Amino acid sequence: MSESPRDGTIGGEARFPDLADVARAVQASSRAERALWLRSVADSIDAERDALVAIADRETHLGSARLSGEVARTTGQLRLFAEVIEEGSYLEAIVDTPAPDATPPRPGIRRFLRPLGPVAVFSASNFPFAFSVAGGDTASALAAGCPVVVKAHSGHPELSRATARVVREALAEAGAPDGVFSLVEGREAGRRLAREPAVKAVAFTGSLDGGRGLLAAIAERPDPIPFFGELGSVNPVVVTPAAVQARGELIADGLVDSFTLGGGQFCTKPGVVFVPAGFAATEALRLAVERRPAFTLLTERIADAFLPGAERLLAVDGVRVVAGEVSGAAEGVRAVALQTTVAAFVSHSAVLLEECFGPLTLLVEYDSLDEVEAALALVDGSLTATLHAEADEGAEVGRLVDLLSERAGRVLFDGWPTGVAVTWGQHHGGPWPATNSQHTSVGATAIRRFLRPIAYQNAPEAALPVDLRDDVLRHIPHRLDGRLEFPEDQNHAE
Repeated sequence: MSESPRDGTIGGEARFPDLADVARAVQASSRAERALWLRSVADSIDAERDALVAIADRETHLGSARLSGEVARTTGQLRLFAEVIEEGSYLEAIVDTPAPDATPPRPGIRRFLRPLGPVAVFSASNFPFAFSVAGGDTASALAAGCPVVVKAHSGHPELSRATARVVREALAEAGAPDGVFSLVEGREAGRRLAREPAVKAVAFTGSLDGGRGLLAAIAERPDPIPFFGELGSVNPVVVTPAAVQARGELIADGLVDSFTLGGGQFCTKPGVVFVPAGFAATEALRLAVERRPAFTLLTERIADAFLPGAERLLAVDGVRVVAGEVSGAAEGVRAVALQTTVAAFVSHSAVLLEECFGPLTLLVEYDSLDEVEAALALVDGSLTATLHAEADEGAEVGRLVDLLSERAGRVLFDGWPTGVAVTWGQHHGGPWPATNSQHTSVGATAIRRFLRPIAYQNAPEAALPVDLRDDVLRHIPHRLDGRLEFPEDQNHAE
């Protein structure tokens, strides 16, 4: 099968011959037009929510309540990016006026961010709406002015096709160019997509192995392109003795809620938790774990990997089960909490820091916070890091914050990392292997991934892009000769 991008589904030997032309048409669109596209997609998904949720539940077993909430998050992301492009600061517009009498003479320069070009988006399994066909990568790339080709995830193919139909029809109704959005299926189609000359960036959410495979495909290209991958993450948590003394049962309940949320299949699951000696034996923890039902994991591949992953951790000398059980049955897998010591963790960190996707967490018991500081030095980059402490704790807590900040893109205090608010200030990224960049895949600044800077020197007004002309700059935040200038109004998008 081989179809053109405007048909919405591409496979076989397709080489996306129209993408470069589509990119030029999309780049010529205005911010107001693209905001209309995004809101049209959001409205259409909301209108078909019940039907889409029913399909998603059949394929993922995540439950209608969770999936309905995820639809709301997905359409909220689309509307947020409509606001982002209307507001205009994402352009980072800068004007240096000419100064011919300066020494040396200074030319007139206008600089802003322009779209990279067509973006390949690889869907995730664990968020079939918010990180899939119409998720944050698609929303931010379209907002930036980039055509999108989505590689559907094999864990929810029917939902992917249904969502793609909704997106395609909504974009057409809103007047978007043909081919601005399309869908491909199959692993080989994904590899070809990463090598496709017209594609200028790849956004991927998935496993470390999957990300490395795409990086290998990108390396075969004659031209390097950016790869924005959200990959593995153990998301360390540190709980101080004072915090346990003040609210130990609440911490135990919150931890179990977090590491079992969605069957433990969140990329922000707290996977390694440093706790004072004795915490792992608390009755509150054991009861909270045992109350959890069996979980049906998202795909056979994930389910097949969970028990071997748990058993690999248990095979390490000094690791034991303290709550729940490592077992699987027809009804699904059970939640389990493992426990070890700091000494064992330090000796076997290469194994114990491997991500185990599913309802499992590892409690690392310590006698002093100095031990925790030494152990944290072994923890790889993560999306999040969490600290539970009391307000009157001093310098030791400050050092812990510094260490956690070095290892994560988001540091939480007295909370839990599962649940990522879609806001202007959000950051969902971190040092390798959490991601391979300084950018975020959630929040308003996710748009920055799909833009590149360009400067125009001594350009006549007619030759400038619309968003760098004086009549438009008056209505967006920009920098003029080094000074921040604020818009005359907040609702103008040319």
